[in-house]
Amino acid sequence: MTKNDVSVLIIEDDPMVQELNKTFINKVQGFTVVGTASNGEEGLEKLKELDPELALLDIFMPKLNGVATLQKLRNENFTTDTIVVSAAKDGETIKKVLQNGAIDYIMKPFTFERLQQALEKYRNYQKRINTESTLSQEQLDSILYSPSKPENFSSLLPKGLNEFTLTVIVDYLKEQKEPHSAEEVANSVGIARVTARRYLDYLEKTKAVKIDIQYGGVGRPINRYLYDENHY
Repeated sequence: MTKNDVSVLIIEDDPMVQELNKTFINKVQGFTVVGTASNGEEGLEKLKELDPELALLDIFMPKLNGVATLQKLRNENFTTDTIVVSAAKDGETIKKVLQNGAIDYIMKPFTFERLQQALEKYRNYQKRINTESTLSQEQLDSILYSPSKPENFSSLLPKGLNEFTLTVIVDYLKEQKEPHSAEEVANSVGIARVTARRYLDYLEKTKAVKIDIQYGGVGRPINRYLYDENHY
């Protein structure tokens, strides 16, 4: 775990689902599972002990179910954010979960891509809400609401690219007045430089960004990318 990784606690009574969640989370760069708990009571103890930034919380658990756990979390002023992962599909449960502060709700069975989307959205939210001194309405909306599929991009992205990460990068570039390198983009949105480069190469091929080549010094010239406002 690096110092910039988001620490995650899994609160889930099914050992197989626990292990699946752990495997999925550790596949997403920038997230590390720091502990697991098998019921709500144990989960609250682990939250006090580990103080993770994020918890993945099940609903149907012994001793203390997910809704009651979430209510205690809020009543006792824990700072941990929560994503609920549950088979519960009834409106009343979902309503209670959201009223008590869950930032996302994922229904079982779920795909890795859906969990990855939730984690990447959370990472973007956390990074921007913690670093921006003030926010415009447009910036706040881009943090709070899931970005829609970028218009004018191919509906069939190259293998290994996903729409959510592409949208995060595009949204970031739209806010920049000066061209940025792949490394700067990677550091700003929380992904690896090589990953950022793949997305930027794709955006350059679709003419969504313009490249400014910077020369000078020893070594290769640096490509810097600027969103093309005339792209349509």
